Amino acid sequence: MTTVQVQVLPAGQRAATPWLNGGGITREVAGHPSGAGLADFHWRVSLADVAQGGPFSRFEQVDRVITVVEGAGMALTVDGTEHRIAEPYRPFAFSGDATTDCVLLGGPVVDFNVMTRRGKASAEVEIADFQRDVTVPPGTAVLLVCLAGTAELGSADVSLGRYDAALLTGEGEDRLRVDGVVAVVTLRA
Repeated sequence: MTTVQVQVLPAGQRAATPWLNGGGITREVAGHPSGAGLADFHWRVSLADVAQGGPFSRFEQVDRVITVVEGAGMALTVDGTEHRIAEPYRPFAFSGDATTDCVLLGGPVVDFNVMTRRGKASAEVEIADFQRDVTVPPGTAVLLVCLAGTAELGSADVSLGRYDAALLTGEGEDRLRVDGVVAVVTLRA
C-alpha cells in the first residue's frame, strides 16, 4: 500500500537571492527544517545561475553535491585539486569545508546544488532520464527536480515542467515517467 504524500514545488514560485559576491543568484527548491537559514539548515536544495567565476562560500560541516544543468561547465579547484565539471547532469560531491574556487569554462552556467549538514542529514543524488520506480523508504524524503523536458508522477497525477519539483514524504513507491532529465534526491534526516 502506498502512503506517499506529494508536495508540488513550482519553479515560478521561487524567489531569486543574489550572492553576496555578486557572482550569481540562487533559488531554493526546498530545505529542512522549513524556514531554516544558511546557518541552521539540515538539508538544502537549490538551483543557481552562475554569472562569473570566483570563490565558493564555505559551509562548515556541510557536504555538497553540484550538478551542471546548463552551460559549458566549470572547473572547481577544491583544496588545491582541479575538477572539470563540463558534462551536464553528472553530480560531483565535495566538502563544503574545503577552500573551493570556480572558473567558468565558457560563460554562465546553471547548476543544481544539494547541501547536507553532517550529523543532521545525508543525501543520495541520482539522475533519471528514463521511466523508473521511485521508492520513499521510512524516515526519508525524496525530492524530484525536473532539470530538462518534462516528468510525470503516476499515482499522484503530477506533471512537472523544467525546474518544477515534487517533494515525496511518507512511505511507499510511485512510478516516475521522464521525457527529459530528473534529479532524484533521497534525503535522510
